[in-house]
Amino acid sequence: MPTHDSSSRHYDLAIAGGGLAGGLIALALAKLRPDLDIVVIEAEETFGGNHIWSFFESDVQPAHRWIVDPLISREWDSYEVHFPQYSRQLGNGYFSIESHNLDRELRRQLPPEALRTGQAAAKIGKGLVQLADGTEISAYAVLDARGGGDLSALEIGWQKFCGQMLKLKKPHGLSRPVIMDATVEQIDGYRFVYCLPFSDTELFVEDTYYADTAEMDSAESQRRISEYAAAKGWQIEAVLSQENGQLPVIYGGDFKAFWTANESVDARAGARAALIQPITSYSLPMAVQTANMIAHMPDINQDSLDEMLRNLAHRHWKSGKFYRLLCAFLFLGAKPTKRYKTLEHTYAKDEQLLARFYAGQSTRLDKIRLLTGKPPISIFRAIPLLLKYK
Repeated sequence: MPTHDSSSRHYDLAIAGGGLAGGLIALALAKLRPDLDIVVIEAEETFGGNHIWSFFESDVQPAHRWIVDPLISREWDSYEVHFPQYSRQLGNGYFSIESHNLDRELRRQLPPEALRTGQAAAKIGKGLVQLADGTEISAYAVLDARGGGDLSALEIGWQKFCGQMLKLKKPHGLSRPVIMDATVEQIDGYRFVYCLPFSDTELFVEDTYYADTAEMDSAESQRRISEYAAAKGWQIEAVLSQENGQLPVIYGGDFKAFWTANESVDARAGARAALIQPITSYSLPMAVQTANMIAHMPDINQDSLDEMLRNLAHRHWKSGKFYRLLCAFLFLGAKPTKRYKTLEHTYAKDEQLLARFYAGQSTRLDKIRLLTGKPPISIFRAIPLLLKYK
């Protein structure tokens, strides 16, 4: 039998899910709306899990940086990419956030009674969150930020990865991130190595795949990271931490069916609302935008929150059509070992075009330029995909 929250407290807002999307919303409200009585409900013992989130400078509007600036672990003014045909340095700034920073800031800025960890939200309805143990938490408004949910209505590939924070015996020599090193052996789809230099001797190295399935052999990826480090002359003293993950890369599907399949309130954020960048699966830019919008609402109630976030999700889905087409080219248009050619083709373009591309703000001319030049896939494969996903 369900039991009511022992405190019998009625919150202004209950946020189900204390990952990136839910956490940023809570932090934004703590700053701009300290009058609100909110609660953040997280299934794990810490907020944010075990992740490193990153974003390009062009991804987040300067007026919104107040939301993420306290969380940033490291920043660089440029980054590099490496492909079989060329290497390139680009001037767009790059920022990384370690998830423990989110946990730290939530605990610093919100009172203890607003933070409930180790308690999964099993069922969500208007005005009510039911935890896995049957406890019910009531609120004037409820927001669902629990993650992806049921993805069966969407056509997806996977970005899967294993990353390790390495302590090296000697300096690695990198002065900026390597976002993609696709000169490595192409295995299980488009494979690249991602490197973030946190200090002269601390380096985060991630083995990443754009693959058809989510299955991941972590032990094999760890071996490949060790091989990559050895090939670079980096001597590993210790592995300080490790993370694994699988992110959906959406290239098609029925958004209405996706929305219906995930029974909940319409006030949804993050992956629960498919608010991710279709190409990279980065969720931070949309999470920042969502948090800013909610924090500036004149009146937060269930109806207004439902309407605003439902409309935001629908607009984002509609605006992502071109990027999903490119993902369809990547996953369906090329042989798995040749998928890198699509990104190699894209990264040859103008720097500002690439910045707008990652920010999801490509102009019509940008889109034309991205589809011109020597095609990275066969025209016989491209035309059917263009007709289906255009």
